Amino acid sequence: MLLFDVPGPRARARHRVYTVVTLLVLVALLGYVGYVLNGSTMRPFNPEGEWTAQKWTPLFTAASWQHYIIPGLINTLMAAGQAAVAAVVFGMLFGVGRMSDHKWISWPCAVVVEFFRGIPLLMLIFFTVAFPLVLAQLAEAVPALAAIGLADVDITVDTLTAVVVGLTLYNGSVLAEVFRAGIQAVPKGQSEAAYSLGMGKTQVMTLILLPQAVASMMPAIVAQLVVLLKDTALGYIVAYPELLRNFRFISTEHNNIIPAAIVCAAIYIAINMALSRFAIWLERRNARRGKASATVVGAPGMDPASVGALGAAGEPGAAPAATAAPAGTTPEPTLRGEPDDGPGEPGDGAEGPDEPGTGPADRG
Repeated sequence: MLLFDVPGPRARARHRVYTVVTLLVLVALLGYVGYVLNGSTMRPFNPEGEWTAQKWTPLFTAASWQHYIIPGLINTLMAAGQAAVAAVVFGMLFGVGRMSDHKWISWPCAVVVEFFRGIPLLMLIFFTVAFPLVLAQLAEAVPALAAIGLADVDITVDTLTAVVVGLTLYNGSVLAEVFRAGIQAVPKGQSEAAYSLGMGKTQVMTLILLPQAVASMMPAIVAQLVVLLKDTALGYIVAYPELLRNFRFISTEHNNIIPAAIVCAAIYIAINMALSRFAIWLERRNARRGKASATVVGAPGMDPASVGALGAAGEPGAAPAATAAPAGTTPEPTLRGEPDDGPGEPGDGAEGPDEPGTGPADRG
């Protein structure tokens, strides 16, 4: 079913014109914004303008990269990497758990996923840091908790842990729905065929359904991981020294907000593009592995040449290869005739009555 017609020559020409006009409008808009930022209207706030060399030079000094940019980039990648691994595991477990036939498993998984998916990420990070304080106050308010020594438990949550936990709970809940949708999208014939072979539910899920779901939902998984990487910037609520927070220090010190924002955005875009390219490479690699040719195995005692002929004949468009006759035997003659119509039909190799004038005596 086509939702639109394939554009013809005139339509493609119009599309090229529209593209050029749109690019010109965007360039003009960016030029106007740059003129305003560097014009007289911004002089009271920034007398030197935003595009002078003095505003860009601090962003490319060794001190800025050594003390701000590189440490912030490392902290961002560290938090994003740990949270990405934990979120994928969290989403896979709770996504599969929601599809369990046991209500005592599926219902709690559904409650956890919907709860953390509905809370803003900023609140999750903040509540993770405040959890020890809330626990101590709860132990003081409830005598039963104080009796078991909960009030004496000393728990500290650092900023990295708070960011990783918040990112894991929120993005893991979203990925749980992604995995569940991918598993449900696999044709039911796959699982039915596996059950008919005697496989259990765990084997069907781990060996049949889950690998296909991950392969089909890879774009959605990567898109959510890109969101996770950008959400590390919310660590400012707990003073986590990530990339954006360190760029704010540079812009505050040198009064170059626009150049600092542009360089910071370029770094984020480069990281996200690298992640997307890695996902494309992984998807192509899995596709190549899925197209691996099957090995043809013959019956016990079968001639290896015949096995090779079977493999060649199984390829699309390949003609059956001729097999060599065993040593010491006379090859049987090939009879030309109509296709096989059943036993006893002329031309299929079966002996039938001789027609008049074709017997041995007549041939002599």
